[in-house]
Amino acid sequence: MRVSRVAAPLVALLAVVLAACSSTPPPSALPSAPPSSSVTKAPSQIVVGVDEIAGGYNPHNLADASEVTSALSQLLLPSVFRQKDDGTTELDKSLMKSAQVVSQSPFVVAYEIRPEASWSDGAPIAAEDFAYLREQMRDQPGVLAPAGYRLISDIQSREGGKRVEVSFAKPYPGWQTLFSDLLPAHLLKDAPDGWKGALASNFPAIAGPFSIKSLDQARGEVILERNERYWEKPSAIDRIVLRRADPQGLVGALRSGNDQFVLSRTDGSAVQQLGALGSAVALHTIARPLVAEVLLRPVSPVLADEKVRAGVAALIDRAALITEGAAGGPSATMRADALVRAPSVPGYAATIPAGPPSTPDAKKAEDLLKSAGYAKDAGTWRKNGKNLSLVIASPGKQEPYATIAKKLSNQLVAAGIDVSTVAPQPRDLFSGQLAMPVAGGIQQSTPDAAGNVGVDIAVVPQAVGGDTASVLASTFGCRPEQTAAGTDKSKPVVPGNAAGFCDSGLQPSIDAALTGTTPIADALSRLEPELWGQNVVVPLFQLADTLAIGSGISGVTPGPPMVGPFGTAVNWTRGPK
Repeated sequence: MRVSRVAAPLVALLAVVLAACSSTPPPSALPSAPPSSSVTKAPSQIVVGVDEIAGGYNPHNLADASEVTSALSQLLLPSVFRQKDDGTTELDKSLMKSAQVVSQSPFVVAYEIRPEASWSDGAPIAAEDFAYLREQMRDQPGVLAPAGYRLISDIQSREGGKRVEVSFAKPYPGWQTLFSDLLPAHLLKDAPDGWKGALASNFPAIAGPFSIKSLDQARGEVILERNERYWEKPSAIDRIVLRRADPQGLVGALRSGNDQFVLSRTDGSAVQQLGALGSAVALHTIARPLVAEVLLRPVSPVLADEKVRAGVAALIDRAALITEGAAGGPSATMRADALVRAPSVPGYAATIPAGPPSTPDAKKAEDLLKSAGYAKDAGTWRKNGKNLSLVIASPGKQEPYATIAKKLSNQLVAAGIDVSTVAPQPRDLFSGQLAMPVAGGIQQSTPDAAGNVGVDIAVVPQAVGGDTASVLASTFGCRPEQTAAGTDKSKPVVPGNAAGFCDSGLQPSIDAALTGTTPIADALSRLEPELWGQNVVVPLFQLADTLAIGSGISGVTPGPPMVGPFGTAVNWTRGPK
């Protein structure tokens, strides 16, 4: 039955009236659902106690060498090869598809980069990053192990930059040590402050399992978070915090559980305090790829005289410098008694000769200085009316170098030598004063346009580890243009190493070791006695840190030799205390 259009409204109105007159109350309002919780789970994090968060994070610069720089480079930067726990190297397949020698003559290595590998700003990791690093390592002073890069003659980009073909002027057996810690060339190559300012205070882009949330040098804290753009295995932990503290603070934070582990340059007292924490903390010594050394620079107008250099070397109490610098910490057991291999390097053996510089010899020093034309007048060595005066430099406030430099200065002053000590900023020292051009083998004696003064003696770190032949060539070798046929020897040239040492008579033997023509063991057996006789480098000890691991963390290991624990950070997890 159909309802008419007139009747329908009447029926509806009647229903409303009846409902209003009913004594039955309306149903009560249903309670509203409680608001959903806005509390989110706190991110899992691991806090690492360290000595310093000072600026300068370029892993290729000696000026920036530190525990934190090494840690950040492993967490943030890509490398072609990485070191295994047994000391051998393996291809990093998170970055690379392959890397292999494809030609022996000429010597060519082809690198295949994974197509998805990219920087955090979306730019691909490509051939230009290889080319940029090679150019800087070849040309810039104060870099670690540049010798292999100086052998590269050409780099070709193929397949959109994902295939890199690197040609070498000569065979290079140590090629697997190259192209670690690649840097974002597209951001750095045209930067106003250039290489010197690269990574001075932060990272412009990253390509590792973590990214930087904040880097606060004033507070001494770096907060790293899982890199959500990383194309490989994500980290198990959400966040890693590197936090600065003094030795007492590091021990206290580890005891309380505020820090899950500590990596610190400890003295004897700090080692004892960490040991007192008992079985809840596992202690390890982590040797670093650096040796503290005294460089008697032959480019100095004063020390260019071999007799004066040998005389000064005979005045140095090396044992006292080691005691002062190592301060009873783990480095005290790592005396460096060879010039090329460090104590933790396989095949290390002492080569230091008896007498200076192993032990001081005041009589020998006196005879040498007198034969160089000096005479001692009222307790001071003088020649032609001028005092024997030397400038000793160390990199800023960096330890142990500042402490060693002060001790060395006191030794030489007590022996009758005038000493001026300078402590320029590390980057200024390595890229400025130790890189002042030399002409005829001598650095200029007056300050340059930047106000840099010539350095006679430097107390600095020297890089070790990796390919031993590359260490030899980087520490004692000439730059190629210093020994090339037809070059003008009178024109100024930047020294090939921090010591400013270049011996054209020894260079063929150094080159033969670098290219594999002569086995490194044979080369060292011949070269080390001659290099000791030059009195240019006085090695003291290999640097070493203490790794203290608390019970509230799992997955942390000492890591590969001279590399440390951060390479396995993606596997770290928090556990019960």
